[in-house]
Amino acid sequence: MITSMDHLNIVVRDLDLVSDFFVKLGFRIEDRAGLSGPWISEIVGLENVQAEYVKLAFPGTAVRLELIRYDSPHSDQPVNGGEANDPGFRHLAFAVEKIDTVVDQLKEEGISFFSPVQTYEKTGKRLVYFRGPEGILLELAEYCD
Repeated sequence: MITSMDHLNIVVRDLDLVSDFFVKLGFRIEDRAGLSGPWISEIVGLENVQAEYVKLAFPGTAVRLELIRYDSPHSDQPVNGGEANDPGFRHLAFAVEKIDTVVDQLKEEGISFFSPVQTYEKTGKRLVYFRGPEGILLELAEYCD
């Protein structure tokens, strides 16, 4: 029986760039290690896996974010960059307080947003989308009382 969500995994090409980005958002690095050998190859169903991963945690939450870069076998698939309506996994959403302040701070870091902050009138939730490194689609959400 499933008891909880353990982690989310994103495969990336530039592990340092992407992990540094999430650290700027407030995550902290819990672990970083190489992955190789028959055990990892068997788990993921690929031959001769050579990879490196970074496990990130956001303070106060149990779910971890794991970023992994596969050095072998190499994938020729394009980097994520799909649109919000493409089927499959689409985005990570982060709850924030003072969304306008957070957006301003990220803009100072060079982040571009799809639009100004929008309000979902049914609930009053305020939200905005943007892309992180390698096209990772992200959302900021502020829940208003």
